[in-house]
Amino acid sequence: MAYEYSDLLAQAQSWAQTAIAQGHLQDTSARELFELDLRSPEQLFASQPAQPRPLIVAFIGGTGVGKSSLLNRLAGQAVAKAGIERPTSREVTLYHHRSLHLQQLPANLPLDKTKLALHDNPQNSHIVWIDMPDFDSIELANKTLVLEWLPHIDVLLYVVSPERYRDNKAWQLLKAEGGKHAWLFVMNQWDRAVPSQLEDFKQQLSKAGFTDPLVLYTSCTEPDADRFSELLEQLNALSSQQTMLQMGQHNERLRLQALAKLLQRFSQNLDRQDFTGLQQHFAENWQQAEVTFPQGLAWAFHAYSEALANRPDAKTDIVVWDAWARTRLGDVLEDLLQQADQYHIASKALKPRLETLKNAINKNAAQQIELAGRQALLKPGNGLQRFLMHLTSLFETLLPILAMLIVGYQVFSGYYHSAAESSAYLGVDFAVHSILLIALSWLIPFFLHKKLQPSLQKAALQGLHKGLIQVLSGFKAELEQVVLETEQGSKACRHKLRKLAEKTEADDSLDTGSQDDLLKRVLIG
Repeated sequence: MAYEYSDLLAQAQSWAQTAIAQGHLQDTSARELFELDLRSPEQLFASQPAQPRPLIVAFIGGTGVGKSSLLNRLAGQAVAKAGIERPTSREVTLYHHRSLHLQQLPANLPLDKTKLALHDNPQNSHIVWIDMPDFDSIELANKTLVLEWLPHIDVLLYVVSPERYRDNKAWQLLKAEGGKHAWLFVMNQWDRAVPSQLEDFKQQLSKAGFTDPLVLYTSCTEPDADRFSELLEQLNALSSQQTMLQMGQHNERLRLQALAKLLQRFSQNLDRQDFTGLQQHFAENWQQAEVTFPQGLAWAFHAYSEALANRPDAKTDIVVWDAWARTRLGDVLEDLLQQADQYHIASKALKPRLETLKNAINKNAAQQIELAGRQALLKPGNGLQRFLMHLTSLFETLLPILAMLIVGYQVFSGYYHSAAESSAYLGVDFAVHSILLIALSWLIPFFLHKKLQPSLQKAALQGLHKGLIQVLSGFKAELEQVVLETEQGSKACRHKLRKLAEKTEADDSLDTGSQDDLLKRVLIG
């Protein structure tokens, strides 16, 4: 195996935790990954890695099929409860060689509900026998106890009786466990059965996935006519180290396949994400929003610009980014999140950052818009207006001076000629015309200056609209950046997932074709 399953599972779970935190993966989708079991029979004997471990064999089946009787027959004594008190038993009977110490077993197992039965027979030192409670009894704790032990079992001896080989609960467990164990099937109480029942049982096993199941029959009341000895022979064959190694490899391969299947499903879900479609939808929706916001804020802007033009330093209760604007902004973001789900993008990946962006806009939008309105009062009007105003202001001074110079020159010239020629001095008409010339030279530029002067209210209103455009443009740019960064995060997440999925490919050395005939009969999958 190129990679250990435990390492790959740890990496996959670490990836899933990161993906969940970033919002690219939902908790419910990853639940199955975190429920994958790392427990195995090898963990029961981790403290003795150099020594060959025994084969773990468990008797399992419904109530009254004779599991405990088979174990007692094997032990040659009553080591497990059987008979009428069996359905209420909540214990596991563990029958093993005396050389195996209990403290070697993991502490997570329910050892307080485990009964020990020891033997000194060296021929069975390589096998640990476990008698499980009746999982189909009225005691729900029995099923829990069985499920806690199952991951540590190599071989399941599935025991049925002629009356109960079609038991529904038993079949449910068989289908759930599938290829996780080697399976041997025993129809017990054979003295009450007919051959057709055994054949029917084999057909049921074929439907469950066993092409050639190993099915034996036993009878504790007529032991001479059963195949109990063959059962022991097959278990001895399965307990060889080579066979146990192949069973472990088989289980490892199935676990990797299950992990690879999960990772493939995650990858398919991530590949369905359509960020381009989401961006296009937002662009179309935002065009309408850019029209709606100025319309909805028109009254507030008009009232605020009027107040600003009259008394820029006065405080006002008018809000330029009011509750309507906040609600409308929230509607835009909510629509984006809803569409994200339509484009198979987890809203959890976007919602926290969009919420932060919304709060920042709602906090700063009014201040930014009001600042733009006040700044517009510093330079009202356009460039041409301001140039003409400067020009008329200059003419207000220069033209009257020029007119007075002209009048002064005419006065001086008239006085000089009248003195030299002893003629009349300047008349009333000249005085009137001179006054009109000086007055008009000032009034005309003054009038033009007043007419060219822009309205402060209009300037403030234009500034408020400019500020709104800046707010909306900034919001759009930041939102697009959030979507872009989310897309980049999703791509990085998919890239890590693909790298991880490549590691789950099984090694060629685990080809099931190398299994012997016995393993092909007792393994599934």
